[in-house]
Amino acid sequence: MKLLAKSLRLLRRVPILGRAIPAHWRQFRLRHLLWGALALYLGWNLWIFTYIVSLNWINPDMTSFMSEQLERLQDDDPNAELRYQWVPYAQISRHMKRAILVAEDAKFAEHAGFDWAGMQYAWSKNLKKGRIVAGGSTISQQLAKNLFLSSSRTPWRKVEEALITVMLEAVLDKERIFELYLNVIEWGNGLFGVEAAARKYYHVHARQLGPAQAAQLAAMVTNPRYYQTHRRDRHLQHKASVILQRMRQAELPQAE
Repeated sequence: MKLLAKSLRLLRRVPILGRAIPAHWRQFRLRHLLWGALALYLGWNLWIFTYIVSLNWINPDMTSFMSEQLERLQDDDPNAELRYQWVPYAQISRHMKRAILVAEDAKFAEHAGFDWAGMQYAWSKNLKKGRIVAGGSTISQQLAKNLFLSSSRTPWRKVEEALITVMLEAVLDKERIFELYLNVIEWGNGLFGVEAAARKYYHVHARQLGPAQAAQLAAMVTNPRYYQTHRRDRHLQHKASVILQRMRQAELPQAE
């Protein structure tokens, strides 16, 4: 009983929500929490930087976005799997490369990760419409999101996306960034990469895609799960037609 009484007296002295902690101790604890959070953030970004360096030689077999989509699919079907197969850059149709550049980032070969004019245009267009109808993200920014981040739209994610974009552009050449992008972007429900898309929709390899097929696939990238089941959508067909007309103007990136 004496031991129980002593324990109760000690419990009464335990601070509740920090009220019993002196001010200088609260400041000390807050500083340590902030330093700890900063250390975790720096550690996380150091890991990302190291992983990006490794991408010069290693092809990713999974990305953050793939993992997120696989988890979603397995909520409905525990046996669900992703359709994904890596294919080297040289084994991807030039028509496909040109179509994606026209559709997603016409200035990819020129900028250093950010297309400021494109971002300003998208911002103005979205303001006029009162909703998001255009995106200003470059291929490098989209790759940063796909590799490491979630699909959520938060200010923190955009900041982290920008930081990772800078890392990608600093460490990898443009051709490698483009190769990674073509291999990991989503093209349907659980469908990732140009090789899987070519086989799914046209029963050919990525290197065999013709101009019209490439334009159609490039037009799907903005909303792949919807267009997977709405292949005759009027907006999709119009966009594919515009891409097809502009493909010859696309400038392919060169390896450094």
